[in-house]
Amino acid sequence: MLFKHLSNYKKSAVATALLSSVLLSTSASALTWSDNAIGWRYGTDFTEPFKNNSDGSKIDITKQIYSFTHASGYTYGTNFLNVDFLQSSSEPNSAQSGGKGTQEAYLVYRNSIDIGKVFKTDLSSQGIRGYALTAGLDWNTKNDGYASKKQMWVVGPTINFDVPGFLSLSALVFFESNKPAAISSRYSYDPHAAFQLSWGMPIGKTPLSFEGFALWIDSKGKNEFGGKTAPETNIDAMLMYDLSSLWGKNDKTFRAGFEYQYWHNKFGNPTAGNKGSTASTPMIRLDYHF
Repeated sequence: MLFKHLSNYKKSAVATALLSSVLLSTSASALTWSDNAIGWRYGTDFTEPFKNNSDGSKIDITKQIYSFTHASGYTYGTNFLNVDFLQSSSEPNSAQSGGKGTQEAYLVYRNSIDIGKVFKTDLSSQGIRGYALTAGLDWNTKNDGYASKKQMWVVGPTINFDVPGFLSLSALVFFESNKPAAISSRYSYDPHAAFQLSWGMPIGKTPLSFEGFALWIDSKGKNEFGGKTAPETNIDAMLMYDLSSLWGKNDKTFRAGFEYQYWHNKFGNPTAGNKGSTASTPMIRLDYHF
């Protein structure tokens, strides 16, 4: 009975947490290493498609983002899970949020299977650590006027480069669908290609690390209202400082830093005549690893 009285957002948050637990538990018994983190980041220059001023200029939106991240290795590959809970300042076109801003949950899960480990063959070469098959999903829900309910399956090959930390390049196919409030049934976009560069590398012997991803996503055909979509560019990079080094531990337990995101044609929405579809957002970031 209690679950029936929760808001849609709270229901989605509970579902996200349950899904996260299932994904982690399936491989927990075979993990060779793992890292969990909770995080917070804050920025005042976020934007959203179709949320613009009357003169067409973008509206700056403040967001606080609370996250849980899990990364781990097992006998044949790696897992990556990130769940963001985003709290936005009051936005236009947000009738469902009661004037208190909007809330969003966004989940990303990737499983990368190392081909060399599966076939017990060393596939490394000069500059290449190995090759993998990556698969996973994205899922979100948001309680603004659009009311996104995105579901997306992801699959494709990955090259892992031989560098300190990690550097990988994936060629992926996205199978995305959505069911916003304005349509009666789930809408599937055209399958579309994407290329993702991901990295996490220490900067010499300093307490600093450089981390992030650069993602290019091809057009996904027409949207659910018949309009054309556009290719996306999403670059998210951060410079993090290991604060535990200040008391001599160097265990990367507590970190602070700066993050910057550039997102052009956000979610495939063309920026032409819709300035909110391109965001240039500096952020501060804290995370605690356990």
